[in-house]
Amino acid sequence: QVQLVESGGGWVQPGGSLRLSCAASGFTFSNYAMSWYRQAPGKERELVAGISSAGVSTRYADSVKGRSTIARDNAKNTVYLQMNSLKPEDTAVYYCNVRLGVLSRFWGQGTQVTVSS
Repeated sequence: QVQLVESGGGWVQPGGSLRLSCAASGFTFSNYAMSWYRQAPGKERELVAGISSAGVSTRYADSVKGRSTIARDNAKNTVYLQMNSLKPEDTAVYYCNVRLGVLSRFWGQGTQVTVSS
């Protein structure tokens, strides 16, 4: 079955960095685009970044553009999100996502990122 397992979250001071990882299994990873979303308390889940199946194309939310980099290693079935210059408003649970079809979308369990002093 499809599994997405996020890791790398934690507490960091403003201005710090974190690298999130998402290990995927149960599908042919290199065939699918991958995305990172986040959900802050009381807010809707929002797209943070996405990357094409081959890693050639990426896209970012305006709120993280210039501070974050999404990347993937198809040999390791893993997608990453490097986040720099973190701000308190980046505090959220970060989720890995893959859409395998129109009605087939999968999420990981999420990893908490807390940015505070």
